[in-house]
Amino acid sequence: MEAMTNTIKGWVENPVKFARSHGVSVSPAPDVADHDEQIHILIVEGFLLYNYPPLMDVYNKCYYISVPYEESKRRRSTRQYTVPDPPGLFDGHVWPMYLKHRKEMEDSCFNIKYLDGLKSKEQIYNQVYEDIQNTLLNRL
Repeated sequence: MEAMTNTIKGWVENPVKFARSHGVSVSPAPDVADHDEQIHILIVEGFLLYNYPPLMDVYNKCYYISVPYEESKRRRSTRQYTVPDPPGLFDGHVWPMYLKHRKEMEDSCFNIKYLDGLKSKEQIYNQVYEDIQNTLLNRL
């Protein structure tokens, strides 16, 4: 987590320099003359991100995809792991830890938008894309 935090903060400090130092070419937006006016977006994904205080000050937008117990258990049971889950792992550990961490996240009073994990990936993508696009348009 510490290494990830340092990486994210390095990107926040100078996204263009960070990208170039990692071999990613950055092309300026054609309609933005001033490089300082360009908008850079970093997406950070992980299920415990909102429970890690050192990262709380870097987020501009937060989304959390919620999936109910039955669907979560069904999805987990269809995964193919190199070492399969031992019997009872989901009910005895995975789901209780999910509930624990979710409660901690909810108690943090952080501004998180909850998304319905039963919707299609395309629907979730479109919802997030539209929200980010609206935020950027309202900044101008």
